[in-house]
Amino acid sequence: MPESEDLAQKAELSSNVLAWIREQSGGSWNIRRTRPLLGGVSSAVYEVELERSGENTSWVLRQYTDLTRFEAEPDLVAHESAALQAASEHGIVAPKWLASDSDGSSCDTPSVLMTRLPGEVVLMPADRADWLRGLAQALAQLHLQGTKTFPWTYFSYIDPTRFSIPEWTGQPEVWREIARVIQGPEPMYTPRFIHRDYHPGNVLWEHGRVSGIVDWVNACLGPSGIDIGHCRVNLAQLHGVDAADRFLEAYIECMQGRQEAEYDPYWDMATLASYVSYGLVVYRGWIDLGITHLHKDLLGARLDKYAESLLQRRSASHLD
Repeated sequence: MPESEDLAQKAELSSNVLAWIREQSGGSWNIRRTRPLLGGVSSAVYEVELERSGENTSWVLRQYTDLTRFEAEPDLVAHESAALQAASEHGIVAPKWLASDSDGSSCDTPSVLMTRLPGEVVLMPADRADWLRGLAQALAQLHLQGTKTFPWTYFSYIDPTRFSIPEWTGQPEVWREIARVIQGPEPMYTPRFIHRDYHPGNVLWEHGRVSGIVDWVNACLGPSGIDIGHCRVNLAQLHGVDAADRFLEAYIECMQGRQEAEYDPYWDMATLASYVSYGLVVYRGWIDLGITHLHKDLLGARLDKYAESLLQRRSASHLD
């Protein structure tokens, strides 16, 4: 879901927040320092470095400073906490949940404390083929966990019947056809535990390998195609349609023909329509992470080309 950009990330955490964090450690760890982490859009995120008898560790504190979103989804802290615990139980490499302050009574604002995974976000890889395969393999491993019990379930972020053709497009007929498709029935699917916000900005890398997946607040039971589609629309903007297609090919290969793949271009179209419904903007998380080459004209051209490719893929699949 697109996020508000009106966030306030303080340079330092307050003394009562630090006291709460130390309390969660049982009082045995000392806080060495804290620092803001870049890339968060719906919240303020901090690394907390701790020390105990020569041993060092790092935690992450997420604070939900986007009050507009929190008012719309007051269960955000419970949602993310449950998602982190479910991911851990399923053997997925994700941060481990440590503690929550659901109402902000201890941390000034609703917060979630978790372990910090090693690695960093990579958006412009030296070896794009290996990078795309790593992204695909990590997602396939998540989807191969199968069906799980989880309280939150998939819903569309937009009403497909009210989808409007983007004003910036140079190919309105392509978008009219996409509107027709998404306003039809959803394909049948087996609900699976999905990330719901899977894209390169939420995947960490270390020594050329994926070291973990972060930002689980949107996780739910739903169609695996939503994760595929969300990553593909991000790749189409960052690197073009070819990257999005190569990611899909790698994902299908990693699934090795298993039923869990359940790929259908409908979900690509539904995700794309949802994405563009909130306007044509360069994602602020990319800018924070050093991406400077993107602009609205380039994004519009790439999204038009991606939309056209989805119709071609659907036609080739004989789904009409």
